[in-house]
Amino acid sequence: MFDNILTDNYTPPKTCTVERVTAVKHWTDTLFSFRITRPAAFRFRAGEFIMIGLMIGGKPVLRAYSICSPTWDEELEFYSIKAPGGQLTTELQHIQIGDGVLLGKKPTGTLVHDALVPGEHLYLFSTGTGLAPFASIIREPETYEKFKEVILTHTCRTGAELEYGRQLVEDIRKDPLVGELVGDRLIHFTSCTRDENESQRGRITDLIENGELASVIGRPDLDPATDRVMICGSDAMLRDLKDMMIARGFEEGSNAAPAQFVIEKAFAGDGVTS
Repeated sequence: MFDNILTDNYTPPKTCTVERVTAVKHWTDTLFSFRITRPAAFRFRAGEFIMIGLMIGGKPVLRAYSICSPTWDEELEFYSIKAPGGQLTTELQHIQIGDGVLLGKKPTGTLVHDALVPGEHLYLFSTGTGLAPFASIIREPETYEKFKEVILTHTCRTGAELEYGRQLVEDIRKDPLVGELVGDRLIHFTSCTRDENESQRGRITDLIENGELASVIGRPDLDPATDRVMICGSDAMLRDLKDMMIARGFEEGSNAAPAQFVIEKAFAGDGVTS
C-alpha cells in the first residue's frame, strides 16, 4: 500500500527515516498497535514522543505519537486510535507488515524522569491512548531504580478498550529482563465510564476525589512530599487533573525545571489522545 515511500528513488523529508512495519494488532474497532524497525542510531528517553507519518496524496502527513517501547527494545511500538476523519489514521489503520512508515529523528516530551524531582511513589494517570508513554516507562529499569512503587491508572469507556494495558502489564510481569525487577512494585488500576461489567467505574478525577482510588489500591491520598505524578490523556482530563494537583500542593515540572508533576500537552494530532 505504501511501497511508494520505499522505492530507491524516493527521498524522505530530511527530518525522517523510512521504517518497515513488523507487526500490527487491532484491539477494538477504534484502537490498534503496531511495531516498526528501529534505526541503529535512534535514541530516546522513556516517555518521549516522536513524529510518525505516511505519504498521503504525494505529501508527508505526520503526527506526534508516544513511543510505547522501552529504551532497550530493538523495535519501536506505537498505540493509536482510529480517529473518525483523521487525515493520518484513516490510512495508518490499514498498514500491514512490510509497509513503510515515516519516523521522525528527534524524540522529545515532558513525561520523562528528568522532569520530576526525586520521590517515593510514581503515579501514572492515563485515559484512552494516553497510556502509550507509560507503556514505555513501566518497562524501563530506571523507573524502579528511582521509585519504590509505580501506580498505573487507565480509564476508558469500555472494558475492551482496557485490554492493551492489561496485556501489557501481564507481559511485563513475565518478562525475563524486567519482570523480577517489577515484581509487586507495579500497581495497575483500571476504570470505565460506560461499561457496567467492569468493577471500577467512573472518571479518574472522581475516583481520586471520593477516595475510591486510594481505597482500592490500599494507599494514602496523594502527597507532594512523597508522590510524583505524570498525566496523559484527553484535554478535559489533563485540565482537571492539573487543577487537582495544584490544589493539593503539587508544582508542575519540566525538563528545565523539575518538580512534582508533569503533563503531556503536545498532542494536537488525530492519532494520539482519546
